[in-house]
Amino acid sequence: METKYTVSGMTCQHCVAHVTEEVSAVAGVDQVSVSLDDGSMAVTSAAPIAFDAIKAAVDEAGDYTVAPA
Repeated sequence: METKYTVSGMTCQHCVAHVTEEVSAVAGVDQVSVSLDDGSMAVTSAAPIAFDAIKAAVDEAGDYTVAPA
């Protein structure tokens, strides 16, 4: 399953790399695709991932905000 999010606060590819790395480490996440151009993120997983886990990972990555798309 794929879940889409909006990520705000990213300004460069370094930001994208940090968000991708942290969200990829969340248990159950199979794939993460982050777009700087439109501030979107798609998370692929076999089962639903709690939004709180995604939010915590994005918070850990830096000064970014995330919301369900």
